[in-house]
Amino acid sequence: MRNLRLDICYDGTRYRGWQRLAGVDNTIQGKLEQALTRILGEPIELSGSGRTDAGAHALRQVANFHCSSAMSTGEILAQLRRYLPEDIGIYSCREVSERFHARLNAKTKTYRYRIWNSDTPCVFQRRFVTVLPQKLDVEAMERAAAHLLGEHDFSAFCAAKSKKKSTVRRIDAITITRVGEELQVDVTGNGFLYNMVRIMVGTLVEVGLHQRDSDSIPALFGGNRAEAGALMSAQGLCLMEVTY
Repeated sequence: MRNLRLDICYDGTRYRGWQRLAGVDNTIQGKLEQALTRILGEPIELSGSGRTDAGAHALRQVANFHCSSAMSTGEILAQLRRYLPEDIGIYSCREVSERFHARLNAKTKTYRYRIWNSDTPCVFQRRFVTVLPQKLDVEAMERAAAHLLGEHDFSAFCAAKSKKKSTVRRIDAITITRVGEELQVDVTGNGFLYNMVRIMVGTLVEVGLHQRDSDSIPALFGGNRAEAGALMSAQGLCLMEVTY
């Protein structure tokens, strides 16, 4: 069996997220598996680096799958580009080691959350940003973000808890950049819980609105979901990079 890696981008606006769902046709994984099964003539199951939320996007998602087909990677790539809808793109298809697994081998992931921090219209980027017209105190947000760095119990930043899985994760970097009217929050870590980035940004936004003190962040570690900030909308979230 061959092991093939796909590097993928998508506009997640009209999808129910990455993960295949029973009885649901509009997921990224589902669309890709349907196309690959048709192209290769055998059942294909993808393993993605992570499960992006319904409505969230990816600049560079990574997935792998096994197949017995002898079709060249170039032909598979060409066929995928032919059959996939225009809001799902494939950068590359290549053979990788049998041991490669898109999720288990991932070292870090970087997400970007985009906030249109202005009351002026944002017509052309409206599907990829969250509009927040109130002025944000970026310096206060940066002070709060510094507390999130390192390894902590992020249970308060998870929308769905599991008793079997650890809620400890490591955050390596958080940068907040203003680009014109837009605020970009980039978060890099070794892994993320369900809705974790959106809740982290929601907490930072509350700090930026002076609804929460920047020094209150450490008290949230190991706490309950109700103690952290609001869940930001999915449309502003994009998976930017996965490193191996």
